[in-house]
Amino acid sequence: MQEYLRFKKSNCKNCYKCIRNCPVKAIRFSAGQAHVIKDECILCGHCFVVCPQNAKEIADATEYVRVLLAGDAPVVASVAPSFAAYFEGVGFDALSHALFALGFSYAEETAVGATLVKRQYEELLSRGEYEILISSCCPSVNLLIRKYHPAVIPYLAPVVSPMAAHAIDIKHRMPGCKVVFIGPCLSKKAEAEDSLTDAVLTFEELSSMMAASGITLEKKTDRRPDSRARIFPTDGGIIKTMDFPAECEYTRISVSGIDNCIAAIHDIEAGGLGKCFIEMSACSGSCIGGPIMEKYKNAPVRHYRDIVNYAGKDDFPTDDISNARLLTVHTNISREKYTPTEAEILDVLRLTGKTKPEDELNCGSCGYPTCREKAIAVLEGKADISMCLPYLMEKAERFSDTIVRNNPNGIIVVNEDMEIQDINPAAMRMLGVRQKSDVLGELIVRIFDPLPFTDTLSGAAVVRDKLNYYPEYEKYLEVTVVHDKKSRILIGILRDVTDAEEERRKKEELGRKTVEVADEVVERQLRIVHEIASLLGETAAETKIALSKLKETIINEHKDGYDQDTSK
Repeated sequence: MQEYLRFKKSNCKNCYKCIRNCPVKAIRFSAGQAHVIKDECILCGHCFVVCPQNAKEIADATEYVRVLLAGDAPVVASVAPSFAAYFEGVGFDALSHALFALGFSYAEETAVGATLVKRQYEELLSRGEYEILISSCCPSVNLLIRKYHPAVIPYLAPVVSPMAAHAIDIKHRMPGCKVVFIGPCLSKKAEAEDSLTDAVLTFEELSSMMAASGITLEKKTDRRPDSRARIFPTDGGIIKTMDFPAECEYTRISVSGIDNCIAAIHDIEAGGLGKCFIEMSACSGSCIGGPIMEKYKNAPVRHYRDIVNYAGKDDFPTDDISNARLLTVHTNISREKYTPTEAEILDVLRLTGKTKPEDELNCGSCGYPTCREKAIAVLEGKADISMCLPYLMEKAERFSDTIVRNNPNGIIVVNEDMEIQDINPAAMRMLGVRQKSDVLGELIVRIFDPLPFTDTLSGAAVVRDKLNYYPEYEKYLEVTVVHDKKSRILIGILRDVTDAEEERRKKEELGRKTVEVADEVVERQLRIVHEIASLLGETAAETKIALSKLKETIINEHKDGYDQDTSK
């Protein structure tokens, strides 16, 4: 099987919505990204429809169809009858003109093939050989049975689908042509591999081709009485087109929606049913609820009305086609299922903290209905341990609680109404709170100054390491308040700096006293210096006088001696 459904890795956001909605869990997660397991996929398209990130895309066939249109062989469009719902208010004649403008040589309604198919069903039921006969028009249902419920294959009608029947019919009438089926279905792209259909376009792909060519559909309807098979794409539409004899002993049952189909298959497997013709469609409401319709044009009531009003009362005229060409063999393509041991399952469960049955919440957040099924998926390599949301939440909460509980700083969490949401043990000790339950839900003003919180909430001030003395607690606290706008909470962080502040104040007091003592010592020393200077000043004056007198005496004595010598 080719890759008809792709995942755009850049857009996958680990929401697990695709695996939650996949009826056969054919999606593998690796490195936070989803991957389709092609061998297990039934191409129902549910993951494409539900993906909130549009991370899934259907393989585009528009370029290949353009190549066909540019070739020498005539290209015939086989248009599914659900077109009347997708292109509201547009009849087949108007759609045909648009297809001709794109380069198609001819266009027919696939309902012609549906007429051939329903006649085969009538023939099989008329023989009365089947206890249970399941319609084979829906390729997703066929894949579901062939891959996952091989015991039910004998009940699957050995008849090709309307698309395949119409391709056989067209190529019987127009040898050498190419057939392009156009419809709302993803699984038809895979079915075409085993039929005479050369390519498959979705309605959305056809719309993009017309838009690129500047083609606008004319809002014009038409009528033809021989178009009963146009009702095929509705819930119960196959049964409504069939002619049952009055003595028909078969109970006719219509089942749509993949979950309902699976439930019906389980009923068949359980036994006890007899003489039932079961029309099955994987899409809710049948083909008018196909993935392309549901994704882009989801209006089931209006679409049902459009189809019913557009259908005639008689069958399309058809050429005689050999019954053998319309029959097929549905083979078993199931895979051997891995069955882990109970010990292996329990080991995986323990890795996500599930050590006893009551730990298994079976919440389905991982995409699997039970914890055990998820554990098996882990062992199969399809799921990862980390996909358990309760486990991750508990782990994150436990981690954050450990940090908060053992943080030496006080932490108070309040909402924007200033009501206490949480408080850690350190804050309780600082503020004299005996039990957390005593203050949870109470206003912050009951235990602490609300001003830092209200200032932060209003944006009036940035409160970061703001130091204040709180006399009621006899503590110096540094307060920081952070506003988490996304979660609409305010987180107050209190750091008790009382000891440090007291030490700082003691040091300041010691410094002040030291300065005072130093000033006193300096003043005393200055007084001593002044006194010494005064004493030194008086002594110096007296010495100066004495020395002057001595000098004068010496000079006088020296002069007298000199005079006596000269007189001789």
